[in-house]
Amino acid sequence: MGILHPHHYKDSSQSVSTAQTTATIMMTNIPILLTWFRIALIPVFTLLFYLPENWVNSQSINHTAAALFALAGATDWLDGFLARHLKQTSEFGAFLDPVADKLMVAVALILLVKLDRTPAFFAMIIIGREITISALREWMAQMGKRNSVAVAYIGKLKTAAQMAAIMLLLMQTDPIWGFKLQYIGNILMLVAVVLTLWSMIYYLRMSWKAFQAA
Repeated sequence: MGILHPHHYKDSSQSVSTAQTTATIMMTNIPILLTWFRIALIPVFTLLFYLPENWVNSQSINHTAAALFALAGATDWLDGFLARHLKQTSEFGAFLDPVADKLMVAVALILLVKLDRTPAFFAMIIIGREITISALREWMAQMGKRNSVAVAYIGKLKTAAQMAAIMLLLMQTDPIWGFKLQYIGNILMLVAVVLTLWSMIYYLRMSWKAFQAA
């Protein structure tokens, strides 16, 4: 039987302490609770489109889905605001927040494709880009150069166009001033796709420069 040295006890206690700290943050940190709430909205949001037709009319489903998506977007802004002003930023929160955003957007895009409201290749490009950039950021973080692929202004423009497009496509209401929301939504979705590709190229170039400088 091996002999346990004092530093083994120390490492073990440090691991337990770290796990307890993370659990405490997850349960008491208001921004993280808001992020968990956003994730909890995803199955509710999805189930709306699978309700029996005799339970609720399609227009009510569209409006409710759009409202839930807007609520998710509002909590995304609010948890970031509170994290900064309450000084409750954490590594776990920084990990969970973008995961919640990407999950909600991916689910919304898949549903919109299923409902035949937007082309499948729009969703493929946007979701594919998110997976690529997430993997890139993880790789750069391992190299200690995560700031090289920090969110840029073009990424914020992409997100704004994407969120507005999804909102309009979810609402699917009667034409406004003679324009169908689906038509306007898909124009914005095209803008989002162009910005998606542009931002991906930008991040890839920035990471390549950081890699060459290493």
